[in-house]
Formats: sequence, C-alpha cells, structure tokens
Amino acid sequence: MPRRTATMLASTLVLITLLCVGVLIPVPYAEMSPGPTVNTLGEARGEPVLQISGRQTYPTTGHLNMTTVRVTGADYNMNAVEAVYGWLAHDSVVVPHDTLYPDGKTEEESSQENAEEFSQSQESAKVAALGELGIPVTTRVVVATVVKGTPAEGRLHAGDVIRAVDGVAVKEPGDVAKQVTKRKPGQDVEFTIVPAKEAAAAEKAHKDATETKKVVITTTKSKEGDRAIVGIQAGTDHVFPFTIDIKLADVGGPSAGLMFALGIVDKLTPESLTGGKFIAGTGTIDDKGKVGPIGGIEMKLVGARNAGAEYFLTPAENCAAAAADTPDGLTLVKVGTIDEATKALEQLRKGDTASLPSCSKS
Repeated sequence: MPRRTATMLASTLVLITLLCVGVLIPVPYAEMSPGPTVNTLGEARGEPVLQISGRQTYPTTGHLNMTTVRVTGADYNMNAVEAVYGWLAHDSVVVPHDTLYPDGKTEEESSQENAEEFSQSQESAKVAALGELGIPVTTRVVVATVVKGTPAEGRLHAGDVIRAVDGVAVKEPGDVAKQVTKRKPGQDVEFTIVPAKEAAAAEKAHKDATETKKVVITTTKSKEGDRAIVGIQAGTDHVFPFTIDIKLADVGGPSAGLMFALGIVDKLTPESLTGGKFIAGTGTIDDKGKVGPIGGIEMKLVGARNAGAEYFLTPAENCAAAAADTPDGLTLVKVGTIDEATKALEQLRKGDTASLPSCSKS
C-alpha cells in the first residue's frame, strides 16, 4: 500500500475513533438556547395572557413580550461532540450542569421550584403594577406552610389568615414567630385566624373576611435549641380590589415579572404604553417594583430579535453581559424599576430614543 494512502487511511481511522469517543463519552455540561417569546398583551393557546375583570380596561397595541430560555433536562447526558458544537454555535450556550441543576437537583424538583417562582412572580407583578398606578392593595399574614409531624399539623392549614397570636395583632410574618417564641416549649399559644376556605371566598368577592376562629396549639421544642415552635412558616398574601389572572402554561421561573407588570399597567391605562412598537424584555420584580437580574440573558436577546423585537428592556445588573453580545437591530434599554420602564416606554412613544437609558459593556 502506498505510504500516502496508508497515512490518509490511518488519519481517517483516528478521526472516526475520536468522533466515536466524543459521541459515547458524556460530559458534565448542559445547554441553553432561545425559548418561546410571548406577547403579554396578546393570546397564548387561544386565550388572553392577561385577564382582568371588575375594572375598566383599554385596548392595547404593539408588543410587550416576555422571553424564555430552553434548557436540556437534568437527566440528559450531553456528549463531547454536542458540547463543542454548542460552544461554537451563536444561538446556544453550554454551561456546567450544576449551574442549572445545583446540589444534584432532579428535573422534577427544578420544575417544581420554577413553578413556585413563576407563581410568586405573578403576584409581585400584580402588586407592582397596581402600585405604579396608585391602586391600593391589601396585605395580610397567612400560613405559608405547615411542617409535617409538628403540633400545627391538622390544626392550621396553608392559606389560613393569621389575625393575631395570643391576642396581639400581627402585621407582618415576623410578628408570628416573635409572639410564639415568647412561650416556653410545652405551653399553649392561641392563634386568631380566618380559615383558608373562608378567606378565599371573601377574596373572590373582593371583601374582607370578618368571621374569625381561635385555635390553641401546644408548642414544642425546636431542633436548634429550646425555642418554642408550632411548626408553621408565615408568609404574606395580597387581596386585590379586582381580579387579575395570568394565563400562561409551560413556563417557569421568576424572570417574566417585569413584562407581566407592564402588560397589566398597559391594559389599565387609556394610552398605549408601546405606541405600537415591538418591545421585549425580562427581569424579576418585587412588590415595590424593583427589577432584578435573570439568567440566560444572551439567549433571551436572540429569541426576542428572532421574534421581531426592536427594543429590549434589560435589568440593570444584566446590562454588561447583554451589551457584550447584542443581536443586530436590537436596542437595549436599561431599567432598574417598573417606574423607569414606564418612563422609557414613554420616551419611545415620543420618538425620543437618543436619551434612552442604555447598557454598556462595563
């Protein structure tokens, strides 16, 4: 066999071997790519994303799109060839597996956590939107969780509204633990509550529940020491003056909060927030309207631009990463609060793009 032919054959065999090894050997990485983007002013699966009743709403124009990231599952074993391809591709990002699924978290556990964060982001979006419009929202302390095997199990339930502990009115979750720990383990503590079922019925009717009941629970010792506990975690719930429903399936995490809040503001405002423009964005939001950072900003930019967005509302803390790789034709607008976002949208409506708060690479 001629030397040149033998060399080419050997090289081919080596290449085939390397490819086989690359395909067969799993690597500890996962992939992120652009996910669906949905107009919060529009419809998803044939029904409006934002549904408001009990309050006058107004027609909207343009787009206020929330953006998502698609990720490989926790049990998916990426091979070396896929990892290399992902590193080279512009429309995907390869990251360490533990970045998406820390502490050995399963896909089911991650999905449950994302669903809880998504639900909480919806509540905060409603509160922030109404706060931006100056519409009061009532806050109340509720039983968030009941620990199995503790004195509270079967006596208190998630959703029960806590009005007082030992006759002392509670105004925030921390007040509950403060009153309970005044007791010694083994002593009784009295909760004045509105049961979850009655509280939900009153909320649906946009009324304040008036009937209460008293529940006496014997405290026990905490695992950490001699502190008295009953086995609940208190949280905050909100009562809205009218009904706001967010209908969007198969989406998780808190990053759509800002866009949901802006969509609510738009529907409750006579003037269109977008001025007919295609605007996308992302960002968590808290009850006070502060916008927080999110993950996968690069993939969300690609998804937004592919969908047709011209402007992208970007959390201030994500600005540097977003500015480092912005798709052509997409203008980044830096926002730190819902108020800053609505002001930026006003500038866009007026055509005042030169003074928009922008993102820089540093």
